[in-house]
Amino acid sequence: MNWLSDDGLRVFLILTVILGGSAAFFAGSGLARTWKTFWRVLVYMALLAGAVRFFNYALFDGTLLSLYYYLVTYAVLMAAASFGFRLTRTTQMVTQYRWLYERTSPLTWRARDA
Repeated sequence: MNWLSDDGLRVFLILTVILGGSAAFFAGSGLARTWKTFWRVLVYMALLAGAVRFFNYALFDGTLLSLYYYLVTYAVLMAAASFGFRLTRTTQMVTQYRWLYERTSPLTWRARDA
């Protein structure tokens, strides 16, 4: 599993997916809750991916300056943050504008029929 992380699957799952993914989920949710635009998620996840890669380096002797592993980490964090952002934004739209929108799935909404 060297294509996921330079320290093995266990470190990747614990550090990147569980810890980093939960931080990314809550960051995406927080950005949506304050009505920020989605492009901020891209910037904040780039910073968080750098922090996760640093923890990988500092705690598990991983490679600090590896573009490939940084992009893998960034992709995982973006998926979690996007999910949190979209889930929160959907809840906001159907709760605060219930006369305009209805939920079609946990991540989507549509305009109500007149």
